[in-house]
Amino acid sequence: MSMGPIQPKLIVHGGAGSSLKGKEGADAVRRSLYNVVIEVYELLQAGSDAKSAVIRGCQLLEDDPRFNAGTGSVLQSDGQIRMSASLMDGMTQRFSGVINVSRVKNPIELAQFLQHSDDRVLSDIGALELMRELQLPYYDPLTKLRLQEWMLEREGNFDKAMAGVVAERELVSEAGRGTIGVVVLDSHGHLAVGTSTGGKGFERIGRVSDSAMPAGNYANAHAAISCTGIGEDIIEECLAARIVVRVTDGMPLTTAFERSFQEAQSRNRDFGAIGIDATGTIAWGKTSEVLLAAYHDGEKLADTLDLDSGVQVGSRASDN
Repeated sequence: MSMGPIQPKLIVHGGAGSSLKGKEGADAVRRSLYNVVIEVYELLQAGSDAKSAVIRGCQLLEDDPRFNAGTGSVLQSDGQIRMSASLMDGMTQRFSGVINVSRVKNPIELAQFLQHSDDRVLSDIGALELMRELQLPYYDPLTKLRLQEWMLEREGNFDKAMAGVVAERELVSEAGRGTIGVVVLDSHGHLAVGTSTGGKGFERIGRVSDSAMPAGNYANAHAAISCTGIGEDIIEECLAARIVVRVTDGMPLTTAFERSFQEAQSRNRDFGAIGIDATGTIAWGKTSEVLLAAYHDGEKLADTLDLDSGVQVGSRASDN
């Protein structure tokens, strides 16, 4: 290991799913992701710790109406927005989250508070009580596009499996799986991860996403992983925790991605994941058509938007 500060690393995602509509759609998503990466990377270069950087990245993505988390979240079948989010600090190996919370601007802030609580995962009523305790203002995350999407779907009696991954003027033609996630290695060598979602959209009331479970969001001292895609598929593969355990047991991060995605392929899983290990290697994988991810490897900004369809695993090796 080199002495002195480590080069920070950062990767974020804004969901996975079917192809974006044309170059214009891809460019708009790329701009949104790059803006977040640039702002958070500046914090890391200024000495921010991993957990604070993750929280800021999640807030920025939750606040962008293009992505299905916070503002711009999809509606469940009854027309209500129910969001889930979780935060995991790799250094303390501490997980916290909220499930199916409504009327809050940044679900990740509730997860942040719960890091210091004895009770670290709260569902709807408990999360609402916590909002009152923290005196967080009431906030309606509904956007006109998501309401239009729901109205259109209601006419078809909710026969589509889920909502679009990205809110676009022309709604995504195929079903998408929208979640946001942020994975960070800070200059002290500490890892952290956060994941936030509005859910699938149009789902049964009370359905629980993977985003507030270790299956979808997991970190320890060795690796940190955030997942996106069909929550049920992610839960059934226990994807984030599976990759982290493999790295902890000595498997290189890229190999852990490759093995986990190969296994998932035989079960036709539909998802993506991003991650960083303690050495600074950044990795990503997907079985879906597109993975909306962008990263800063210490030298440059790059993204995964132009990856071919089908199972893909990629990485950027550490230069620490």
